[in-house]
Amino acid sequence: MSDQPGSPDGGQNPFKGTPFEQLFGALGGVAGGGQMPDLNALMGQLQFLMQPHDGPINWDFALDLARKTVAQSPDPSPTERQKNAVADAVRLADHWLDETTGFPSGVSSTAAWSRAEWIVGTTDVWKVLIEPIAESSVQALGSALPDDAQAMSGPILGILGKAVGGMLASQIGSGLGTLASEVLSGSDIGLPLAAPGRAAIVTANVAEFAADLDVSDDDVLLYLALREAAHQRLFAHVPWLREHLIGAVADYARGIEINAAGMQARMEEQMRGIDPTNPESMQQLLEGGLFDLPRSPDQDAALQRLEVTLALVEGWVDEVVGQATAERMPSAARLQEAFRRRRAAGGPAEQTFATLVGLELRPRRLRDASTLWGSLRTRQGVEARDGVWMHPHLLPSAADLDDPLGFREDAGAPEQLSDEDFDAELKKLLDGQ
Repeated sequence: MSDQPGSPDGGQNPFKGTPFEQLFGALGGVAGGGQMPDLNALMGQLQFLMQPHDGPINWDFALDLARKTVAQSPDPSPTERQKNAVADAVRLADHWLDETTGFPSGVSSTAAWSRAEWIVGTTDVWKVLIEPIAESSVQALGSALPDDAQAMSGPILGILGKAVGGMLASQIGSGLGTLASEVLSGSDIGLPLAAPGRAAIVTANVAEFAADLDVSDDDVLLYLALREAAHQRLFAHVPWLREHLIGAVADYARGIEINAAGMQARMEEQMRGIDPTNPESMQQLLEGGLFDLPRSPDQDAALQRLEVTLALVEGWVDEVVGQATAERMPSAARLQEAFRRRRAAGGPAEQTFATLVGLELRPRRLRDASTLWGSLRTRQGVEARDGVWMHPHLLPSAADLDDPLGFREDAGAPEQLSDEDFDAELKKLLDGQ
């Protein structure tokens, strides 16, 4: 950096010429007085973000904010009657599913949750999913500084890391709180968020969802229980699937890139008009998507893998539930269409979470995936359809979803091969031959 400390043009700001010049200039008065930011004043303004915490995110802060967001509207605890109704619906759903898939039940317990209980019951999985993204974001922001700025500003870099972690915690807490107002079950977004084997349903949200449908409450609950039980079967008996999805999220995080010039322009735009003497005005930064960064090519590729796998999961659930209800539930077609539209489009809360955290969890190609699984079952049977989940290398690709009726169209039925021949052919496939 050409400016020296004490120069009249503000050279005492070690972030001059970096994406953080506008941020610290506004907070500490660098631009007007040519002085380094007052760390005590800065700490006071960011106190609500700077609570001590381990790791890249202050989860206590995030979860407290999520619970406060939920508490803005009534969130009654499920009654004993509702808990019993959920348990009965899941038991009946498992019985119906026994006839549509070779995967046995994956349910070991049931739960009727309030929205706040959904937040608590899914936190452990959210930490695994979100922390890689947050950690990569903090590292990328720090690496955007020139080497000489990093060498001159060690104390502020430490504060910056805590502030960034606090801002991300605020965004995540807001996103989880709004998402909790809309999710219907533990696996509603396609990921296994609850503890393994726990079929959980958010009863308050189910009641609101059912109010918009010309379908009985019992049918809505049973249909949702079928979907939840189907998810549990798939994740319980496809052991690699959970890590496959989480791995795609980790790849997404590793692909985070920050353009220093672009970051500075965004910060300048968002800082304009904020009163640095008013701590509450910092909330405008949080609500403005401070870390809403353009995706890199690596992130686009990881996101496509994630979306395809989510579509395959949701499509398989849609297919087996459709088979289970075909002769038993006259309202099933209406419910199926409602769930398809809801999952493919994403609700307001889900869109809010995608904006805040930068990660979309929508199976845009759910219909294509459901058609693919149904076509495979019709041509080759339930065993062939479910057998595709044997290994991730066997999964349909995005190109297969472009032609769902043609997936494995020329493949012979497994029973045409002996066990030895089938194992040999599978080994060749997995070895890339």
